[in-house]
Order: sequence, then structure tokens, then C-alpha cells
Amino acid sequence: MKIWYQCKAKYAKENDEGMLKQTSELHLVDAVSYTDAESRIYGAMERTVSGEFQIMTIAKTNIGEVINFEDADYWYKCKVQYSTVDGDSEKEVKITTYILTSAENVKQAYERVEQSLDNMLVPFEISSIAKTNIVEVFPQMDDEIPDNLTPLSESQEEFEADEERELVD
Repeated sequence: MKIWYQCKAKYAKENDEGMLKQTSELHLVDAVSYTDAESRIYGAMERTVSGEFQIMTIAKTNIGEVINFEDADYWYKCKVQYSTVDGDSEKEVKITTYILTSAENVKQAYERVEQSLDNMLVPFEISSIAKTNIVEVFPQMDDEIPDNLTPLSESQEEFEADEERELVD
């Protein structure tokens, strides 16, 4: 499961009259830890902001999934609820998850979440939709591996090579 972090960045932005004005923006980053989130938001802000900036806050969110459409400018947080049966106690359990989707209005956000969940086998309810202040979302790319992590295939090869050396010795 992905972990999404909400990051608040503050920097001077040029307005329509050409004047610099301090602005704060919320961004969403997919990361494995707070440190990774900080590193990723600094990298993203360095690419998008020409001057100095500050990262004011980084907070873990309860967002479970992000649905991004390039044709929309606004982000909506949707609360989705469904019921399932607990395997151990065989009681009905209500599950709540949050989905962030890009859309132009509430109706479009509802339709996009409903469309993405149409393959669910259990009935679900979209109980609330709220427009957020999030400006941009930076998902983790599948081919992007943090510097401090090694791909599992390489780790497995190193482990097998070490085992072979131990058997020879």
C-alpha cells in the first residue's frame, strides 16, 4: 500500500502585475518515509520553483489511492465506504478508504471514483467529496528506486553469492 504525504511549501511567486508575493501551496508526495518524502518534495520544488523556497510541514495522510486525469486542475478527496466479512469472526466490518481524484467539479469527481471502483464485487458508497487545496501530486514512479534501497533481484543475487562463498570456505 502506498503512503501519501502532504507537504506544504512556501515561496515567493510572481503575480499578474509582476510583483513577488509569498505563497503557500500543498503538494502530495508518494514516499516510503518522512525522510523520503522530504527528499522527494525538495527535488520536485527545485525543478518547479526558480527562487528560494521552504518546506513548512510534512504530514502523513489517510489517502489510499490517487486517480489522476491530466484534463483537470482541481483535486477532490472522496470518502468511500463498503462492507466486508471478517474471516476470523465472520462478522460484517465496515471499511472506509479515501481516494484523491483530479476533476473539474464534484460531479466529475464522483463519476471518476465510481468508474474506477466499478469492478468491486461488494457494493460501495461514496459518502463525501471535498475539494482540497492540493496543487500538485508527485507519485513514485515504478522505475524510481530510492538511493538507500537495492532492488530485490540484486539483493537475492548478492545473498546467493555470499552463500556459495561460505560453502567453498
